[in-house]
Amino acid sequence: MKNSKVQVLVEGAVMVALAAVLSFIRVYRLPWGGSITLLSMLPIAVYSIKRGLKAGFAASFVFSLFQLFQGITDGLFGWGLTPVMLIACILLDYVLAYTSLGIAGIFRNKGAAGWLGGTILAVFIRFVFHFLSGVVIWHSYGDLWNGFSTDNTVLYSLLYNGSYMLPEMIFTGIGAYVLFKVPQTRKLLKGDISETEKAE
Repeated sequence: MKNSKVQVLVEGAVMVALAAVLSFIRVYRLPWGGSITLLSMLPIAVYSIKRGLKAGFAASFVFSLFQLFQGITDGLFGWGLTPVMLIACILLDYVLAYTSLGIAGIFRNKGAAGWLGGTILAVFIRFVFHFLSGVVIWHSYGDLWNGFSTDNTVLYSLLYNGSYMLPEMIFTGIGAYVLFKVPQTRKLLKGDISETEKAE
């Protein structure tokens, strides 16, 4: 049992590290902000599918702290937010947004549809937190791309966050589905799912 717990912790650390590395690989950076990464959320989703919600949320919380650190190095404290807005931003854009990825394993026993559905749900919840942040904290409006501008903060946040989160959702969902369809991967992960359930 002790070795099993160590293995779970080691796997979680590896998946968080992999997700962190992939988050630096930006496939496309949008001109008005936001970027599409190389499946940076997939390792967290896979870990949650493999080890369950408890382990998934633990790993995704650690990943959220890494993202917060990255945000700080990108100048978070210099963006002119009041203390209350700064705390709200940390919660919505980092802690809650990235920790929500741990829910990916909620349907892990439902086959390909469960893997896909859980992964999409996780990324969608992350999008919701970013969207709320854009409306409640940032109140952003103006130009999004050449020839289009809006003074509606709800529409702006929807388009701004959706422009990079929708592709991320699609690619991450495809990644989870492909992993399920690979016999070796499916056998490995489903075997670990059974072992996790016995331990619980």
